[in-house]
Order: sequence, then structure tokens, then C-alpha cells
Amino acid sequence: MILKNLSLKNFRLHKNSSLIFSDRLNYIIGGNGHGKTTILEAIYYLCTTKNLNKAADSEAVSLDEQLFEVSGLFKAGVDNNVKIIYDSERNKKAMLLNNKQFYRASEIIGSFPVVTLTRTDHNITYGPPAERRKFIDSVISQGSATYLKILMSYNRTLRQRSRLFSLIKENYKNSLLQELDAWTESLVKDGVQLIKHRIDFIEEFSEYLSNAYRNVMAEAEIPVVKYLYGSDMDDGDIETGLRSLLKSLRDDELRRGVNLAGPHKDDLAFFINNLELKKFGSQGQHKTFQISLRFAELFYLADKLGNNPMFLLDDVFGELDSQRAGKISAFLPEVGQAFITLTDLADFSFLSMDDDSMVFNISRGEVSFE
Repeated sequence: MILKNLSLKNFRLHKNSSLIFSDRLNYIIGGNGHGKTTILEAIYYLCTTKNLNKAADSEAVSLDEQLFEVSGLFKAGVDNNVKIIYDSERNKKAMLLNNKQFYRASEIIGSFPVVTLTRTDHNITYGPPAERRKFIDSVISQGSATYLKILMSYNRTLRQRSRLFSLIKENYKNSLLQELDAWTESLVKDGVQLIKHRIDFIEEFSEYLSNAYRNVMAEAEIPVVKYLYGSDMDDGDIETGLRSLLKSLRDDELRRGVNLAGPHKDDLAFFINNLELKKFGSQGQHKTFQISLRFAELFYLADKLGNNPMFLLDDVFGELDSQRAGKISAFLPEVGQAFITLTDLADFSFLSMDDDSMVFNISRGEVSFE
């Protein structure tokens, strides 16, 4: 899949910017606060309908303007034009594929796969379990519409159970307890499927991670990912284990009013040479692991979908030592189309650059080409 062009209107600093991209490497150069990351943000919007930085849509509208418009042309066998229009006054977002409006992000997830490598990726290895769950859910959802559907159903169940906990605290009635039991059955049904999908994914993904770690970093170290789910489910039947765990926690859930068990509480553990990364890894090993996860994600999705994802790299080279940066740069031509932001191209003379590469200079929301 290739993004041929991108247009931005009233999108942050970009009042009216148009870019035509290389099919290979696209370097986006600019000082901090000048709008280079905004280009990546716009591409991410087109692929997911969501903001790259999890900010509100209203924050992306240019100052003193009412709406923004982002559009782009994807080529993957056929042409697909995607457009996102957000009206801040009405707080409404219109999403169009080939001029036909769609209404749910799930309708487009996976159609235009995207992989991001940003400085916030340190949260995956350093941060709380929620960050690692977000990583695994994002990768599997882009590769499997079935998983995304189950995940959305599971999250609805969590919300319904939370609502019932509040109602039961106000009025302890048998009818509410019976409704809770019904939603608990839904949690078990969807939860078991999520766990099984995640187990299968980790088994398959591990080979991609090992290859990425070796090819991108040329390290002799061996990376491992383990999926950690409820202790009562580690052995034997997952459904029986989850049902038993929920039964044992029922009183605690009612008392505390929260969902205490299920795949929304699970975690990933990362290891290098059998040592847990979070406990024993150096800063360099953490960064190497984060980068390898993203390259593994890229090639996993490419094989799963038969469609090369967009690869967005936001200011990642500035925090790498020259050895790691050089190895990543040498491997970049293998990924297909990529979009790389930098503060100053002159500081990164080691980067891969050929006749097919393009360089865009961004200054105060204005785009120029080299």
C-alpha cells in the first residue's frame, strides 16, 4: 500500500498544504513546533480516523478556524481516497471513503494499516500493563477484524457491568444481580476468545520479533515475549479458570464496584536472554526492544494482510546512539514506504538516501521540497 498524496486544510499550523510522496522513504524536516509531526498525525487520521497523540479532534483545528479537512489517496491495487472533516462548532466528524460516508472507525481499521514508532513507545516497556495491552490489541485488531469485533463486544460488557455495580450499590435487588450474572457470562465468552487470540498471536509474533531484533540491531541477544493472564487460568481450561476466578472475586467486585478479572487485567512480559527487561534491562536494551517490536509489527501485518503498512517514525533518531541509528537506517529501505521526521537533516548524514527518497522542509506550517 502506498500513500500517493496528502492534503491538509486548517489542520494545526497547516492552513493549506499539499504533499506528493515518494513510494519509498520520505524525510520530513523542521524545527520543533513548526508542523512536521502534524504530517504524521494527518496520515494516522486517514488510516484510523483517530489522533496520533490521543488529543481531542478540536485541538487539531487551526487557530480562529471552525473545521479541518485531511485527505489522501492510497494505492493498493485500486485507488482509495480517504477524507476526514471535523467541524469544531458542531463537534462533528465526517469520515469518507471514496466520497461515501462511513460512521465507525471499525469499518476502516485494517484497510489502511499503520505502524508508528515514536518517543512515547518507551511506555510499552517501561509503563503500566495498560500500555502493553494497548500495543497487542492494536496489532491484532489491524490484522483481524474478528478480534476487533470481539474486543469491542468485550469492552461493552465491561461498561455494562460497571453500570450495574453502581446500580447495585444504590439498590441491592435480585433482578440486578441476575442481570449481572448474564453480563458475566458475556465477559467469560468474549474474554476466553480474546485470551486465545492473544496466545496464538504471541506464538506467531515471536518469530517476527526475533527476526527484527536480529536484522535491525544485529544483536546476539534473544528477545522473548510472554503473555501473562489470570493466575487461576495459567493451567488447564481457560474458560473454567476464568469462570472460577470471577466467582471467587464476585463479592470483591460488588463491594468495590469494578471489574477485577479478565483479559483487561492481563499483561505482557519482555525478556532478553531470559532476564526480564523491565527489571534488568539497560536503557539501550529498552530502546532496542521498542524499535524491534515496531519492525516486527510492520512485517507481521504485511504478511497477515498482504498489504504493506504505513510506517511513521517521529523524531526517533535524536535519542539513539549512532550505532543503533545507523543500523535502523540501513534497514529502512526494506520496509517499503516510510515517513520519517527529523529536526535537522545535516545531523543525520548516515541516513539512507537514494534517488527515490524525498525531503520535505516544514517551516511554520509551510511545505517546501528538495
